[in-house]
Amino acid sequence: MTYPDDSTLPEALLETIADNGLECLPDLFRVLVNAAMLLERQRFLKAEPFERTPERVAHANGFKDKTLATRLGKITFAIPQVREGGFYPESLEKGLRSERALKLALAEMYVQGVATRRVAAITEQLCGLSVSASQVSQAAAQLDAVLEAWRTRPLGEFRYVYLDARYESVRIEGTIRDVAILLALGVDPQGKRALLGVSVALSEGEVHWRQFLQSLVSRGLCGVRLLISDDHAGLKAARKAVFGGVPWQRCQFHLQQNAQALLTKKEHKAPLAAALRAVFNAANRYEAEALLGKLVLAWRKSNPRLSAWLEENVPEALMVFSFPEAHQRLLRTTNGLERVNQEVRRRTRVCRHFPNEDSCRRLVSAVLMEISDEWETGKAYLMFED
Repeated sequence: MTYPDDSTLPEALLETIADNGLECLPDLFRVLVNAAMLLERQRFLKAEPFERTPERVAHANGFKDKTLATRLGKITFAIPQVREGGFYPESLEKGLRSERALKLALAEMYVQGVATRRVAAITEQLCGLSVSASQVSQAAAQLDAVLEAWRTRPLGEFRYVYLDARYESVRIEGTIRDVAILLALGVDPQGKRALLGVSVALSEGEVHWRQFLQSLVSRGLCGVRLLISDDHAGLKAARKAVFGGVPWQRCQFHLQQNAQALLTKKEHKAPLAAALRAVFNAANRYEAEALLGKLVLAWRKSNPRLSAWLEENVPEALMVFSFPEAHQRLLRTTNGLERVNQEVRRRTRVCRHFPNEDSCRRLVSAVLMEISDEWETGKAYLMFED
């Protein structure tokens, strides 16, 4: 079986998968990471291969092999070297950070006797060796130091902040419990997104949300012009206590789901959803309030409970009309943070039940740090006129 070299185009990589099946994935992963590291070295040198330019700051000096254990098995990467020193590619580290966290989570399950035979076999396969408690402890300490520094890093000005929570199963004092993962996403003055923080709490109660929000403020979070979240009671109380003067946009997607829960007939769900979308898609707040008034009247006789609920709650989802029109679509819901949660869930579902809170925090933090790093080097989420 042959594989493409580091210069192969993505089309050829896909053809290799089609021809050889998934067993070629380790070599394809090696090709992609090697290519990323090569591009990183070119940016560092400020010159293409064999190019002579006044801007060149150093010279390439071949490659050094490095073998690492990954979920795909042991892979040997070609680490680009620089003659003058001072260069080490970040591409490999970013790709393996969440990899190590996942392996540690599974390893802890194995060491503490929580896992089934199936999980133990997976651990052996992923780590490539038998795992001892001391090895897990040492590796965890190294990774935890990096993740703790990221979770407690100074923040600064973020104009829009999205808040949401999801749940993971964690063993606490011998019992499997669902713990809340509290998340905050911010958009800075340059329009770039960043994951501001994460907290593992026993619930979404006010005390946990308040501690989380206060920790963001203590790290320097400022300049917040709008908070976007669902209408959870604990979050609502904590938000008012910590960010009392900041406008709030209620997630329109969750509000629509809440409204449909008040219907007694299934066939009414589609018409109600369409009417609410018309309110949310109005040209301005005046038009939205007019459409809302008609909707409230339409349900007053057949479902007075729903009518009163709409009149009281829908205005909380119209704050977005007070912000630039170019931003409104991205401020109406917490869907951006929901996509982050989907990526976290994709990584954590392998573990099923975390053996402790530290293990859960470690893996979730590693995934979030990886996503946030990608956003930092990517394009702006939105643009501010000032």
